[in-house]
Amino acid sequence: MRILRFNDATFEATLRRIVERGAAAQGDVSFTVQEIIDDVRRRGDSALIEYTQKFDRLSLTPETLEVSGEDIAQALAAVSEESLAALRLAAERIAAFHAKQKEQTWLSTEEEDVLLGQMVRPLDRVGIYVPGGKAAYPSSVLMNAIPAKVAGVAEIIMVVPMPGGEVNPHVLAAAHLAGVDRIFKVGGAQAVAALAYGTRSVPRVDKITGPGNIYVATAKQQVFGQVDIDMIAGPSEILIINDGSGEPAHLAADLLGQAEHDELASSILITTDEKLAKKVAKEVEKQLRELSRESIARQAIEQFGAILIARDLDEAIAFSNRIAPEHLELAVDNPFEILPRIKHAGAIFLGHHTPEAAGDYLAGPNHTLPTGGTARFFSPLSTNDFVKKSSLVSFSRQGLERLGRDIVHIAKLEGLEAHAKSVSLRLGK
Repeated sequence: MRILRFNDATFEATLRRIVERGAAAQGDVSFTVQEIIDDVRRRGDSALIEYTQKFDRLSLTPETLEVSGEDIAQALAAVSEESLAALRLAAERIAAFHAKQKEQTWLSTEEEDVLLGQMVRPLDRVGIYVPGGKAAYPSSVLMNAIPAKVAGVAEIIMVVPMPGGEVNPHVLAAAHLAGVDRIFKVGGAQAVAALAYGTRSVPRVDKITGPGNIYVATAKQQVFGQVDIDMIAGPSEILIINDGSGEPAHLAADLLGQAEHDELASSILITTDEKLAKKVAKEVEKQLRELSRESIARQAIEQFGAILIARDLDEAIAFSNRIAPEHLELAVDNPFEILPRIKHAGAIFLGHHTPEAAGDYLAGPNHTLPTGGTARFFSPLSTNDFVKKSSLVSFSRQGLERLGRDIVHIAKLEGLEAHAKSVSLRLGK
């Protein structure tokens, strides 16, 4: 891994290339994605089936687009009891955490003659996208479906690509545990289009959540407005702040945990200890050679990885707040001491015994997180993403008489006479 200092001549250019890596790739596929969306919107199942044959080498018919109950039963039978137990534990912990996020309908009676409130209702139907290309992610199923289920969503539709017809049994088992209602064997931009606009086989949804490759992320961006989406997820990333404490092997493993996702993943360590930085760099190279996904991780490390030497933790914290990382590890002796100074991060992992992988799988908080600096204004996926809110307003005669004059006055300020009259007529004026 390259080791840089903030005053190096190449620092800003290197950082810019890392931060903007997702946007550069997205521009390359935008036109192609729009063509796919338009085609699926126009031809429905026929287009969906053709793209699945082309990209996933899977021949389907309208009757075989959907995963059957028999497929799910076979998947459950193929999964070991140990795996089912682990997935069940994760599901329970995720559900328990997200249950604490639920908001309730409320009414305010602070004024005797005016009743105000907010009604919280779950979405009718949501679609969740689960990656199925370079790796299978049962954890993504749990992280997207369980908050929707906890929020009270009536129907959950899942799409997952199955290249060559390969069905990952753990993904289907996770869907069963999470309460997914229907599953379709499609992926890519074509699956996003099917969820957004509906086809004869795939029902139209109100919101699409879940991570995917650059085609999926771009498709979600292009259908936003037709449906809601969780966020525009870019390539995965981790930033580790270190004060010289901890084990170099642990830090290297955490960096590689992001790098093995895909070639665009970014792994950055910022430390105040140059000796530790060199040890971590050596450990990264050692562990790289042991990975089954070495080629992917190596490309990510070489292109978008770095170890930065900071003068002190103040400089490290300022850098973290500048880039607003998806995953932030505070690998320091006293993480809670610096936590109040962290302004932007998708998820924060505190201390040497809290690897980011714990959050990926079963700690409880959601692992669908804002990337590419969007943690400045986006939050992790939560039950709030699966509900909508309506304002409640009820005036008594006395309330309208008390406030009506000012309502009429503001309406006239804006030149909206009918607005004003809708109040003044009720007041007999």
